Amino acid sequence: MKKSAYVFLFLLPFTFAINVNAQIVDSIKNFNLNEIEIKEYVIDNNISRLPSVQDNIIYAGKKSEVVLVTKINADLSVNNARQLFAKVPGIHVWENDGSGIQTSISSRGLSPNRSWEFNTRQNGSDMSSDPFGYPEAYYAPPSEALEKIEVVRGAASLQYGPQFGGLLNYKIKEGNKEKAFTFETQQTVGSYGMFNSYNAIGGTKKKFSYYGFFHFRQAEGWRKNSDYLTWTGYLSVSYQLSDKANIRASYTKMNYKSQQAGGLTDAQYQADHQQSLRSRNWMSTPWNLWSVDFSYAIHPALQLSVKGFMTIAQRNSVGYTKAITVSDSINPSTLQYNPRQVDKDGYENYGMETRISYKYDLNQNQNILAAGIRVFKGNTTRNQLGVGSTESDFNFDAVNNLFDRSLHFTTTNYAFFAEHIFQLTKRLKIVPGIRYEIINNSVIGYLNSSSSGQLQSDARDRSIVLYGVGSELQLTDYTQFYGNYSLAYRPVTFSELTPSATTEVIDANLKDASGFNADLGYRGKVKNYLVFDVGAFYLNYDNRIGTIIQNGVNYKKNIGTSVSKGVESFVELDVVKLLADKSKYGTISVFSSNSFIDARYVKWDNPSIANDPLKSIENKKVENVPAFIHRFGLTYHYENISATCQMNKVASVYTDAANTELPNANATVGKLNGYQVVDFSISIKINKTYNFKASVNNIFDEKYATRRSGGYPGPGILPGNARTFSVSFGGTF
Repeated sequence: MKKSAYVFLFLLPFTFAINVNAQIVDSIKNFNLNEIEIKEYVIDNNISRLPSVQDNIIYAGKKSEVVLVTKINADLSVNNARQLFAKVPGIHVWENDGSGIQTSISSRGLSPNRSWEFNTRQNGSDMSSDPFGYPEAYYAPPSEALEKIEVVRGAASLQYGPQFGGLLNYKIKEGNKEKAFTFETQQTVGSYGMFNSYNAIGGTKKKFSYYGFFHFRQAEGWRKNSDYLTWTGYLSVSYQLSDKANIRASYTKMNYKSQQAGGLTDAQYQADHQQSLRSRNWMSTPWNLWSVDFSYAIHPALQLSVKGFMTIAQRNSVGYTKAITVSDSINPSTLQYNPRQVDKDGYENYGMETRISYKYDLNQNQNILAAGIRVFKGNTTRNQLGVGSTESDFNFDAVNNLFDRSLHFTTTNYAFFAEHIFQLTKRLKIVPGIRYEIINNSVIGYLNSSSSGQLQSDARDRSIVLYGVGSELQLTDYTQFYGNYSLAYRPVTFSELTPSATTEVIDANLKDASGFNADLGYRGKVKNYLVFDVGAFYLNYDNRIGTIIQNGVNYKKNIGTSVSKGVESFVELDVVKLLADKSKYGTISVFSSNSFIDARYVKWDNPSIANDPLKSIENKKVENVPAFIHRFGLTYHYENISATCQMNKVASVYTDAANTELPNANATVGKLNGYQVVDFSISIKINKTYNFKASVNNIFDEKYATRRSGGYPGPGILPGNARTFSVSFGGTF
């Protein structure tokens, strides 16, 4: 793509600033509170924002995006995150797993590792391992099953609790409201033996509604030793108890086996980034989710909802995960291998959230109070460092079922939260909020089988108060300023609560990470041809945890603070509607989604390097944070044909806090170059029943990497996928 095209797409937010400002001036001249009707708007046919209140939760004054998955052109067969989140500015994606089984995303200078900085949910219920102690999301629903994805950043902590990144909520489709039975199917084949099958049924009969699907996908994978097979089943049933009450229950089961190709040294990556030196590494995470939702309209102004949820899941891995420079084979000529390491986690989580919302009029304006309580109990059993077989098969059995490390963690959480929309005028909303958390984490077990490896039972109790305030100023019917400030935190995780060795000491006063988020933005649409959301953010992340050496002992304590600040913008222009209301040749729209991020450590309290400026972390860039993320796209739509071409351009990143430029011998640290990847997708509807889709990912076969790993799934540089193809045929009956 020529530089002129970059300039055109990047300057879209500013190209129409004069038009937008003219509307602002006109609105101010005609400012009349008694005559203005404030309207919700849909940003685009496949991206929108959350309303002021939904499901007894307040979103007014917050930065939010809703990806309408059923309406986008994207490769849904492999959960391609860079396409799914193309119009959500600032989303950083780790692209080292072409299977699409897990989604690793972040924003605003945070870590993408299995999306653990987000509060991840499915249909509003918890779905991660333990949102307080081990918040990694090992499960992601298949994209074909999704109606939409809700993303809330900034002040999401007041409603959803312990996170800095915000909310990531996957909303599964529901049964057809007009028919008793429908059947949906989508069959996809692609490069490297990929076969993806999605089949679903749903419908509504009187007061009864249901939706269920079964999804299956397998492939050899683009890299060698990256075979995978995954399947997911889901069933949701709901019953309308009365005009005011509804109950719904759902169950999700997922399992997979995935071969992990492991990392590469930089020299190996440059020589052949498709190669793999690990053929015996496997992973599987059987996942079970249950939820029950009850909603009741006590009064037209008073709404109640109760959500109960449960997770029973595992994380199992087996492999040889020493440095990539260490051979897996004892004797290559006889194919004798080293014993593999087996790690097994088990999770049992239970929780309930009860929410109410109350609407009332004051001074001829409607005000809204939304409040709730949360109760959560989590249990994690962690068995690690087991001695596995010397074979290459998919086998998680440890010798004699013995593990050198065995730990049991518990989490108990109670929370109360409330927010209030004060509609001061027809145009101005102020939204203060507060959240009170009580959290207990405990650990017991042993780090190794020796007497010195036994841990004393340790428990940490704390209560935390978060508060914040948001606001919206409606400038015209379809444009508004928004802003918010809110405290956030992240509890000490299980890995930080546990010594990694018997010589490591954990500070008895170890604190949860704390800080705040702030947003200021302007969003809306101009007539029927331009939509936009442009804003700035500031994220302060205090009490970061690190390890220092004191008197020859590793000492884990709070030693750091980082600050992320930047600009995020999204703008989309319908070129045809700009020039004319209708066109017999179809429509053409272009979009630009941009973010600029400056994420740095402003404090790093490590006495061992205080007098060595070459080792100082202060003012270093936060690891794995690109200075910019740009996504540009063009969509052509004509009758039943829709095609999208999208480019992703991402800056280089450092992979450690010391900002090491050159890679080390094991390739676990070192700068990763920026890259750009271009994708194309097309969809054709046939007779309103059938559809044909095709995608080409990474059209120009870009060689790139987004991540270095220090441990599992194998130390070293992890390449992104090269060019892949897929074609799909489906229908709804």
